[in-house]
Amino acid sequence: MKVFHLSVECYPVAKVGGLADVVGALPKYQTKLGVDAGVIMPWYDRPFVRDHKFSVIHEGTFYQGSELLNYSVYHEENNTLGFDLYLIKIPGKLDRQEVYCYPDEGEQFIAFQHAILHWFKQEMIIPDLVHCHDHHVGLMPFLMKYSNEYNFLADVKTVATVHNGQYQGWTHWSKAILLPGFDSWKWGLLDWDGVINPLAVLIKCCDAYTTVSEGYLEELYVEANGLQQLFYDERNKSWGIVNGIDWEIWDPQTDYTLAGNYGPANAFEGKLKNKRALAQQYKIDPDLPLLVFIGRFATEKGADLLPDIVSSLTANDPNRLSIFILGAGDPAIQSAIKALIDHGIENFDVFFGYDEKLAHWLYASADFLLMPSRVEPCGLNQLYAMKYGTLPIVHQVGGLKDTVIDLQKDGYGVGFETLDITDIRSAIGRSLQFYENKTEFEGNQHRIMNLDFSWDKSAAKYISLYNQLI
Repeated sequence: MKVFHLSVECYPVAKVGGLADVVGALPKYQTKLGVDAGVIMPWYDRPFVRDHKFSVIHEGTFYQGSELLNYSVYHEENNTLGFDLYLIKIPGKLDRQEVYCYPDEGEQFIAFQHAILHWFKQEMIIPDLVHCHDHHVGLMPFLMKYSNEYNFLADVKTVATVHNGQYQGWTHWSKAILLPGFDSWKWGLLDWDGVINPLAVLIKCCDAYTTVSEGYLEELYVEANGLQQLFYDERNKSWGIVNGIDWEIWDPQTDYTLAGNYGPANAFEGKLKNKRALAQQYKIDPDLPLLVFIGRFATEKGADLLPDIVSSLTANDPNRLSIFILGAGDPAIQSAIKALIDHGIENFDVFFGYDEKLAHWLYASADFLLMPSRVEPCGLNQLYAMKYGTLPIVHQVGGLKDTVIDLQKDGYGVGFETLDITDIRSAIGRSLQFYENKTEFEGNQHRIMNLDFSWDKSAAKYISLYNQLI
């Protein structure tokens, strides 16, 4: 079975969020299960691309509107990631450093999809299935079925995975001229509320769509930034498949980024060693339990609540725990967090930005991970945390609700139902009380480190879906 995953992110080539982690792992585990899986993504001026050997396997030209675009297809020669990796380079469009935030990114994504189609036609590549990740490649199923030039792919099955339904790629109808010629009778499939909505197009035209957890699938029927009725109407072709984590990268027993490796049997001691090393560089007390937040400073991640949470936790007893925040994003949120640093709160530190090595180190050092997300389609941070023996404290939404069962329900984490500061502080308080019972806390560390959130099961579910479609 030949499967192409289409995405604008893939770890370690280019990562902004969890999309990259999924696309960097799922095809690898599918390949292990016998699927011929590959990833097609844009070319980026990034270290991975510069440091690995690529060969040009195809070159071509096509018109995007009145603009003639040249493109090249690069193939990574050494199978470094465990699957075939293809990069599409288009001078002036797909040859930049960043993944997002360019004023012409809508045109970039159209060009990316058009180049893939043109390459497939020139080389007569007809895969068994095309797996499209998020709205950036949302036009592919439509163009494969209804474009005048590329409908030789009409019988190829397509799967869409919705990693975050809040982002939909809205495009003004004036941009329709940039698309390859298509059957004008089908224009309604492109339209949603008066604009071209690539995510809506993806859900309308794909053969099946998945969400990255079962809980998030149910939530999309209720709130999906205007697409909830569409998701509900198309529910007969929906699957909820929870993400996994790549144990070859996320394993404290082998993780080379850590100050000391450890397993379930010596988790408390191993984490303490990492915490002490962390304390040599940052303002935390290694003898106190450590609470961390790792993620984007965005309201959907609940990062706007962090200043009040930190203030509330440290107001009366600053020596009860240490707190560390790793992240960047909304300038207002970042400014409010910086004000806490300037205020001189004890046992509290922040790293503004994202550092992959530091993230691994924090999971290995922390006793608790806080995730006050308003929206969390799946969430990978809580899975990484548990693999490293870190107790997750989470808002019970989406994938967090699916993967973190509260200790009070014979589970292994701590959840809170509302985003009220009092409820969040209460959840953290319960976690600290649990920490004080060393025997039970260490027993739970051992338990959560042995939970199976690997990609093996999830990859097999995707393959089952593929087989049903084909």
